[in-house]
Amino acid sequence: MDITSLWLSAPSDAYRLWQETEAIGADRKPFSERSRVQHAAMFDRFLRHIQAQKATVATFDPAHVESFFRDIETRSKPGSSTSLRYAKMLRRLCRHLVEIELRTSDPASEVGLFERWPEDEPLPLFLDEEADNRLQTWVMQSVGDDVRILRNRAVVALFLGAGISAVELRHANYGHVVTEGARPNVYVAKRAPRDDRRVTLPSFSLPALRRWREAGPFVDDDLLFPAPGRTGTMNDVLLGAIVRDALEDIGFMAPDMSPRILRNTFARRQLLLGRSNEDTSRLLGLVSQRTVTRLRATIKQLTLP
Repeated sequence: MDITSLWLSAPSDAYRLWQETEAIGADRKPFSERSRVQHAAMFDRFLRHIQAQKATVATFDPAHVESFFRDIETRSKPGSSTSLRYAKMLRRLCRHLVEIELRTSDPASEVGLFERWPEDEPLPLFLDEEADNRLQTWVMQSVGDDVRILRNRAVVALFLGAGISAVELRHANYGHVVTEGARPNVYVAKRAPRDDRRVTLPSFSLPALRRWREAGPFVDDDLLFPAPGRTGTMNDVLLGAIVRDALEDIGFMAPDMSPRILRNTFARRQLLLGRSNEDTSRLLGLVSQRTVTRLRATIKQLTLP
């Protein structure tokens, strides 16, 4: 079962797994064990609230959020920080659900009561230019690779070279990737509000993708990266392990070692090359420019005297 399905079938388990493997605070550090236990209990309280109204983590809306906080404030002591702690938990949750494409919008951002509380959103993580170049070199290597390593280099090449999401990569077909001709590219099919798009592939990504395409018999409708044993789509846990192992191989460490950091690196590279926020967001398949705006802010910070 992939992570997205787990959020729908067992949301409490999905939340705990996210807290243990990916979630970070404003300081970019993983939460302590005590904090993870507290956050899980808070999430379960919110989950009971929306389930009582026949909603799920994929369908709750601003009205559900507002009614939840009305209940919290009614039951909390005046002047307590309970509402603020729940607000921070919920903002992190909503951002994550959008990032994994379980939701297309953040219902918490539409609730006016959040405007009086400070944002504690961490800056997006990405590879600096030196680490980006090291990973590009790692992707192009091939000496002595077995089939598993060929696959892993191709997975990282597509994440780093095209900025597609984990969900998009899991559902990419063999025929979606063009590695020859004047404009090598990957076709990304339409998903929810995201239109289909083609992203030009950079030269560093092509050798790994060509070697993977040549490694086995494929037809155009086959998954490009099927699960081991070709029994469906590859799950997010394996994709995360592939990216983490590649980053460790080049000596890069960060609080978040998931495919998201490669997607951010791709986007930031486009900005450094002179692309606009609008164009870069379109390459990512994003309707909003919020992610790209946050990444551009990291460039401005570095150029300040």
